[in-house]
Amino acid sequence: MKNKRIIIVIIVVMIIVVSLFLLKDDVLKMIYPKTYEEVISIYGEKYEVEENLIFAVIKAESNFDKNAVSNRNAIGLMQIMESTAKEVANKYGIDVQKEDMKGHLADVYTNIEIGTCYLSSLIQKYGNKEVALAAYNAGTGTVDSWIEKGIIAKDGSNIENIPYKETNNYVRKILRDYKIYEDLYKN
Repeated sequence: MKNKRIIIVIIVVMIIVVSLFLLKDDVLKMIYPKTYEEVISIYGEKYEVEENLIFAVIKAESNFDKNAVSNRNAIGLMQIMESTAKEVANKYGIDVQKEDMKGHLADVYTNIEIGTCYLSSLIQKYGNKEVALAAYNAGTGTVDSWIEKGIIAKDGSNIENIPYKETNNYVRKILRDYKIYEDLYKN
């Protein structure tokens, strides 16, 4: 009787393992969705940012919750601060009413446009996505200071030296998720 139960448990475990292996991509696609793909495609192309990088940023920032608001009042999918949004909109001519920036940032299209435009400007400034992601999280002043002091290299070659634990983990998470998106959705 005991041997029969052990055999049944082994068979059930094997079925589960085989099922998970066969459904792995489907399960991963639920964890790493391409929600808002049309909008991301539009602004990724417009601002020359890889779509999978935008998906990875949104996953890390809000996990695709368009109503997300951080404890620092960053808003929406890409967790944009109102002051950053106003600065980006002014500098790059994005047509939004500055008086109601909070309301605009709650809009999926506006949030993704401003966030992608900002990310694009950081990639252009630093010349690589690693340092740009650090600046997206910690701010350009902080990242410029790290570069100036030799803590991190402008080319991102020693990005693991980021001194802020939160930013270090943030960059690693996005780069990991970016790679997962790349591998999962390659066609």
